[in-house]
Amino acid sequence: MSQEEACMRLILSAILGGVIGYERQYKHKTAGLRTNILVCVGSCLIMLLSQLLYNSVEGRTNADPARLAAQVVSGIGFLGAGAIIKERVNITGLTTAACVWVVAGVGLAVGAGYYWGAVVTAVIVVTVLVLLSHMDNWMNYRALTVIILTEDVAGQIMKICRLIQADGIEIRNMQIKRLPNDIICLEFNIFREKAIVQNDINMKLSQLENIINVEVI
Repeated sequence: MSQEEACMRLILSAILGGVIGYERQYKHKTAGLRTNILVCVGSCLIMLLSQLLYNSVEGRTNADPARLAAQVVSGIGFLGAGAIIKERVNITGLTTAACVWVVAGVGLAVGAGYYWGAVVTAVIVVTVLVLLSHMDNWMNYRALTVIILTEDVAGQIMKICRLIQADGIEIRNMQIKRLPNDIICLEFNIFREKAIVQNDINMKLSQLENIINVEVI
């Protein structure tokens, strides 16, 4: 294999990993654009290394070129596990973890020179992620992210939570980040079976005292 061919495979793996990662980044998921690109390129490099090592000892040993690449399939589970979050009885991040695992396979396929398989797999993954996401909306399920900047005063977080949970809205995840000057940044992942009107949430939260900024995504 020429150096030009190896470089082309690495670049293609970065492109395909980036296409899948962009969809995850757009949905504000744990493993986004950079993670998927790195996983895909790294997997491609390992596959190229497997082929290089095999070619260097071909005919002199019974070495299996797939053994090194096989470790990617099992080892990527550690990275995927980091994307899975258990919040009470709810588990989130399974799709992102599966996505990272598939991206590793795409990288291995590109590294092995199986271009059509890699491209078709990437197209299928993006199609599934986009279409099933839209299907959730067709079924009238809505999940939004609310980012709030507020002054750090006693009872403020409780007031915000109670206001958000009004009208049957469920808080599935909450992150708190403390900023300078007694400011805190709250990020909520909210869910309701009925469609959530972003403007209503924004208006209600903005009317609370000590609120600096509200963003609903």
